[in-house]
Amino acid sequence: MSRGFVLGGSVLHVASALGFVMKLFINLRELEAPPGTSVFEAAERAGILVPTSCKKQGRCRECLVEVVGGMEYLTPRSEEEEPLGAEFRLACRARALHGAGEIHCHTLRRAAMRIEDRAVELPVYARSSPLDPAVTRDGDRICLEGRELARTRGPIHGVALDLGTTTVALRLVDLESGKILATSSFENPQRFGGSDVMARITYDATHTGRLLQRTLLGYLSHAIEEFPVDSTTIYEIVVAGNATMRDLFFGLDVQSIGQKPFRSQTQLELEAGERESTSLSLEARRLRLPIHPAARVHGLPLISGHVGADAAACLLAIDLPREQNLVALMDIGTNTELIVGNCERVFAASCPAGPAFEGGRISCGMPGLNGAIESVRIAEDGRVGVDVIGGGPPEGLCGSGLIELLGELLRRGTMNVRGRLSSGERFFSVDAERGIALHERDISELAQAKGANTAGLRVLLRRCGVGADDIELFYLAGAFGGHLPAEAARRIGLIPDIDDGRIRQVGNAAIEGATIALRSLTRRRELERLVRKIEHVPLESDPEFFDEFVLGCLFRSIDL
Repeated sequence: MSRGFVLGGSVLHVASALGFVMKLFINLRELEAPPGTSVFEAAERAGILVPTSCKKQGRCRECLVEVVGGMEYLTPRSEEEEPLGAEFRLACRARALHGAGEIHCHTLRRAAMRIEDRAVELPVYARSSPLDPAVTRDGDRICLEGRELARTRGPIHGVALDLGTTTVALRLVDLESGKILATSSFENPQRFGGSDVMARITYDATHTGRLLQRTLLGYLSHAIEEFPVDSTTIYEIVVAGNATMRDLFFGLDVQSIGQKPFRSQTQLELEAGERESTSLSLEARRLRLPIHPAARVHGLPLISGHVGADAAACLLAIDLPREQNLVALMDIGTNTELIVGNCERVFAASCPAGPAFEGGRISCGMPGLNGAIESVRIAEDGRVGVDVIGGGPPEGLCGSGLIELLGELLRRGTMNVRGRLSSGERFFSVDAERGIALHERDISELAQAKGANTAGLRVLLRRCGVGADDIELFYLAGAFGGHLPAEAARRIGLIPDIDDGRIRQVGNAAIEGATIALRSLTRRRELERLVRKIEHVPLESDPEFFDEFVLGCLFRSIDL
């Protein structure tokens, strides 16, 4: 047996009879893994898609799996796996050992993950922007801003892309009709380099070969190839993402974003007079994407610092260039972007919230997958009621469930404003049978994430010289903002204490803004003009930020 197995039905039965078959759970599906079976082979037999470009040779590093239990039952890490984070393995290299045990892992393309790829409740003009794309037809000539790319009578397509730290969403658009033909989304596979942008900046500095970029491009290529069109009919991709995600995608050095004054290389060059915009453009062949080789990949402009092209895209989605009233936008994530202003004057800031609201560093936390508790109610008799994504048994709490649980604990007096539980226990049990509980250390993590957001908003409003009562509309953007329970969020002080009529939960405004820019050069140029006049507020150097952060960590409604 030490020489391994040639996998086949008879060997599987022999291994089962001897008690050597390991239980392998991939994306919650239970499989059998005889000794020597790779995770990839087990997944392949079960019909579970694991991305690969190198046919299981360990070179492309696309077959990433996150091992959440039973790592000791897998073979030691191979040389190809050394650059990966401790909990990540390559499915083609990780093999089951002898003995009996359970291995729990998941791919980074989980179909059940709730990734926001739509936007709602947007201004009318944003939803009906002019159709004047950069790519047009002139007879049988396909032209990019007048320059011929190809000669064909075939269709003309483009892709809008939102590169999030945690998730990636893309839309396929018919550039002649403006119609969205298909959407796709997946977890950002760069998670093996860390859960936040600072960790990935450090990873990129300490590992050669642009591994973060290559892995992401591999996953993106698979997503594009799965669209229901010939991918060579795609002539432009418009990219939105925070400064780090966007620049990693284009292969730029991101070290300057991770240290003062926290600037992209493009912003430093703009300030030095070496370029006219922070936007980026490359031919698709340079990135080896499976679209027309002469197609353009266009990165939308950054605002400043960590306030990136995703925040800029949001401004198109809420039609800020035409907004006369004072509005605010909060896109909550590992890095929360804040915008306050109107067409005359705009302020922006970035808050380092961390991954807590997405389930990171929370003992019972998880992403918005099937099995995640998304809503919590505590009855007067103390019984806990929950709603679970997918309707099955609960496995943990995603961001919206965590916020609602905090709101319920505060409402009932089970938790005080400092995040301490009145029972004297160190945790609150949500589901004792399944071991799902919120610990005081989890509450502390959530308090710090909330405190950063609250402090950023207070500083920004003070800089604008306005208060919450002056805000006509308060936009909550992003997957988390789209599902945020507003009442609980107000109660714990995550968002201002304003009425529901002024709150707009708009979903993925970044992908909507990227789509608008893809469909319309006019709107894209408007955005370029707008970002030049935005006033960036660097919170890390603001003298009031720390004091506001300390107050913001308290769980109480905020009066701005």
